[in-house]
Amino acid sequence: MSPRVALVTGAARGIGAATTRRLASDGWAVLAVDLAADDPALPYRMGTLAELSTVAEHPNVVARVADVRDRAALASAVSEAEERWGGLDAVIAAAGVIAGGVPLWEVPEEQEDAVLDIDLRGVVNLARAAIPALLRRPAPRSGRFLAVASAAATRGLPMLAAYCAAKAGVAGLVRALGVELGDTGVTANAVSPGSTDTPILAESARLYDLPAAAAFATQQPMDRLLDPDEVAAVLAFLAGPDSSGMTGSVVPVDGGLAL
Repeated sequence: MSPRVALVTGAARGIGAATTRRLASDGWAVLAVDLAADDPALPYRMGTLAELSTVAEHPNVVARVADVRDRAALASAVSEAEERWGGLDAVIAAAGVIAGGVPLWEVPEEQEDAVLDIDLRGVVNLARAAIPALLRRPAPRSGRFLAVASAAATRGLPMLAAYCAAKAGVAGLVRALGVELGDTGVTANAVSPGSTDTPILAESARLYDLPAAAAFATQQPMDRLLDPDEVAAVLAFLAGPDSSGMTGSVVPVDGGLAL
C-alpha cells in the first residue's frame, strides 16, 4: 500500500518539526515546509535551512522551502506532494511567529503584520491551496486539515494582542471549515497548546522580561512546560483514522492552562 501523505508547515523546528518526525516515524510520507530564513520584521531567529535539512534526514521526509504568506509557493508545494506521492491526505499548519512586548498601539506595524500574516493568513492560504487536494482523493476519503492554535485563542495575554487575535482566528477558521467540509470525508481540527518548550516560548519570555521560558511552567496546573512531542502526538492522532468522528474541534494540549 502507498503511504499516507502529509504536508507540514513550520517544519524546521518546534511543534512543526516534532509533528513531521512523528508522522514520518508512523510511516507517513511528509513534505516538510518552512521559510528556513530570518524575517527582517522580527527581532529573533527563525528556523534555518540546516534545521529543516536535519528534519528531512528521515527517509520519509522531503524538505521544501516556502513562505506561508506566498500563495503561489504553497500551491506549488501542494502540487509537489501530489506529484511525488500521488495525492495528499493530511495538512498541518504549524508555522507561527510571535511579537509584542508592548501594548498593541505601540507594536511596530511591520511586527504586527508579520504575526497576523503568518499566524492567521498563512493558515488561510494553506487551506485554500491544500483542501482542494485533500478533496481530490477518491471517496470514501479521510483527509485531514489541521492547524496549531494556542491557549492564547481564548486567554487575553497582555502585550500579545495580535498573537491572541491571530490564534482566535485560527480556532474560528477550523470551526467554519468543519461545517463547510460537511460529509466530504475531509475534517478540520486544531490543537491549542499551552506553554510549550519552543523558540516562540523563549521569545515570549524575552518579551515579558523573564529570565527563561521555564518561568511559564508555574501558570500551568501540571507545573511544567509541555514538550513539542506531546503536541505532535495529538496532531498525529487527529491526522489518523481514529479521529474520524471529530471536526471543527479545538483540542487543548495545554497542561491544564485553560482550566
